[in-house]
Amino acid sequence: MMKLVPPKPFFYKGGEKAVLLLHSFTSNTNDMKKLAKYLQENNYSCYAPLYSGHGLTPEELLTYRPSDWWQDVLNGYQLLKDEGFEKIAVIGLSLGGVFALKVGQELEINGVVTMSVPIHREATFLQKRVFHYAKGYKQLEGKNEEQINLEMIHLQNMPIDSLNEFQQLIDLTMNKLALLNSPIRILYGELDEPLYKESAEVIFQSVATNRKTMKGYPNSKHLMTLGTDINDVNKDILTFLNDLTWWF
Repeated sequence: MMKLVPPKPFFYKGGEKAVLLLHSFTSNTNDMKKLAKYLQENNYSCYAPLYSGHGLTPEELLTYRPSDWWQDVLNGYQLLKDEGFEKIAVIGLSLGGVFALKVGQELEINGVVTMSVPIHREATFLQKRVFHYAKGYKQLEGKNEEQINLEMIHLQNMPIDSLNEFQQLIDLTMNKLALLNSPIRILYGELDEPLYKESAEVIFQSVATNRKTMKGYPNSKHLMTLGTDINDVNKDILTFLNDLTWWF
């Protein structure tokens, strides 16, 4: 069996403006590296926390809850504060984007960027994401089909409390969008499921701030930070960050 090396949080130090980068569910910080390097080259410091259990076995992943992942986000924000950063923006992808909205509702933040954010996800859908992750993970470990199928059956019988809790967290966050006063940029891929465009529109309509923009990218699917439109996405995010007058 191959022992897979888990991904790690990363901190790219740049200028005195900081960005907290939040990856998506069942994924990891690697999704955020290209964007972070680009922002670092343009004088931003970037920190990306890794949510507990992410990058580990799917069985381990399910032993953690959204409250643990939210704590990882809070710790990341605190790490930037402790490093002396006073101006912090947050960027989140998919379920990381849900956390970015929650950060915007609950913490002192200077700007919010969301990518591919769902306004609602059933626990059963989230469970499918875990199964998809599990299959890929077990194949990378070098397990045979029979072994994988046995382990998948076991996984299907594991309680999905944490996923029910995640469904609730998304709903609660969306119900509180009116608390979001920071400037926001809402991005989605035109090639993604239609849900994400609809979600972008709901978020756009619901946030309190009038400093808000929304954009769809014609060649992007869900993982916008690694897709065909990556250069446009990166540039647009940089423009948004640079335009935040409160940096000065």
